[in-house]
Amino acid sequence: MADPNPLLLLRDTAESESPRIVEQRPSLDDTIERCIGDCRWTQFFQATLISNAWFFDAQQTFISVFTDAEPTWHCSTSPSNSSCKNICQISRDSWKWDLPAHTSIISEWSLECSGSIITGLPASFFFLGCLTGGFVLATLADSSLGRKNMLVLSSLLMSLTGVLTALSTNLWMYTALRFISGFARATIGTCALVLSTELVGKKWRGNVGIIGFICFTLGFLSLPGIAYLTRGSSWRLLYLWTCVPSVFYSVLLYFLVRESPRWLYIKGRKEEFTKTLRSIAAPENRGSLTESFFGRCLEWKEELQETDLYSALKTLLQKSWAFWRLASLMVVGFGVGMIYYGMPLGLGNLPFNLYWSVALNAILELPACLLIFFLIGKLNRKFSILGLALLSGICSVTCVLVRWKWMQIGLELISFFSAVTAFDLVLIYTLELFPTCVRNSAVSMVRQAVVFGGVFAPVLVAASRKNGFLSYGVFGVTVAVCGLFVAFLPETRGTTFCDTIDEEERKNVTISNGVDTV
Repeated sequence: MADPNPLLLLRDTAESESPRIVEQRPSLDDTIERCIGDCRWTQFFQATLISNAWFFDAQQTFISVFTDAEPTWHCSTSPSNSSCKNICQISRDSWKWDLPAHTSIISEWSLECSGSIITGLPASFFFLGCLTGGFVLATLADSSLGRKNMLVLSSLLMSLTGVLTALSTNLWMYTALRFISGFARATIGTCALVLSTELVGKKWRGNVGIIGFICFTLGFLSLPGIAYLTRGSSWRLLYLWTCVPSVFYSVLLYFLVRESPRWLYIKGRKEEFTKTLRSIAAPENRGSLTESFFGRCLEWKEELQETDLYSALKTLLQKSWAFWRLASLMVVGFGVGMIYYGMPLGLGNLPFNLYWSVALNAILELPACLLIFFLIGKLNRKFSILGLALLSGICSVTCVLVRWKWMQIGLELISFFSAVTAFDLVLIYTLELFPTCVRNSAVSMVRQAVVFGGVFAPVLVAASRKNGFLSYGVFGVTVAVCGLFVAFLPETRGTTFCDTIDEEERKNVTISNGVDTV
């Protein structure tokens, strides 16, 4: 194939009648797209392998639903005694756990009468670790380590920490290791999504992105199955069953997955960029990867601009409209995150089988993803998010007010489904509200707000073991109130994407003047 270097013949009638040759250089994106646009089986295999990181990420995110659950118990003496209702008000000899004490950290370390802050501490510190890791590790995938190495390192550290967690001897050691695990997994989802989509052409990026969400759902769904098969066994076994395979997966990632060619080029690693692009490109497209092509890379390099999270944040804070958009979305994300992470953790407090209720919640993530995938072009962003937040809030509050258990689980499922759908829409809405130069940083901050909401969820769940409204009631009120902030944001359905701050501001002026920008 000839070297792609399109030429345009233009006639300048104002100066001369002779034709003038003007070279229109293809962009780096256009040239890479020409090479890897057709998704071959090797690209699909690598994208799928990368997306499986979401599977193990989901397991570690929700594993405390089972390991930190308060086991059921029964009175061993005078079972008809009406005083045998509060485990903390009767002697230790008068009651027993229904299962062996080692099935949960609550029973093994005798935390049944500890305060909600103590029992919810490990899960809260996990999300606090996610929050810290998101800030500290945010720029490494774009700067020194790259997408692949950051993903491998995060996955491996999360897995090894999980193995060490199984060796914990007390609550404080367990809590510290959960913090490290959350810190390590903070960038797994972002790195997996970015790397998998950068290895395929634009036509396939949406499909590849959905693979990651499906893998997260399957990982969440696998937890109740593993927990059911190991019921009666030590909670430590659940960590081993989920983390040991993840260690081997991390090693496979390192040897079988390639780095993003665009990142390699930006970092000036020409040989690796050339080798990776040639290996990904179809045989019929490799002829375009000539010395002339790589020579033009020098011209492209001058046009590329690197921005990290911190420089982009400075830009977001300087522009009042960007600051208000970001602040509003982070408030919405906080409310959605509290109910998204909190509801699965609180299932043990409902009068329903824990394994089935967790499985049903996990299954709901799949139709939520499919709903967004097929209807995203027709959904009004702001009012869809507002409606879902209000529906989730109303169902969550009603869930603790009714007494019929089948109605409770039904309302809980509706509330969780609405929260999951709102979560997906909030991320898409964030992509559309900000220009390319700050888009990645804006999404990162909104995701951090979602995780921040998850920090408070475990403590509320632990407190709700004595007062049910302190979990689902607070979740519902929070997501409904926070969802109201989306009403102050502009609608983005059908509008064009902008690349720079100036373009976004010009578009805002155009919209405010009533001109269609579609």
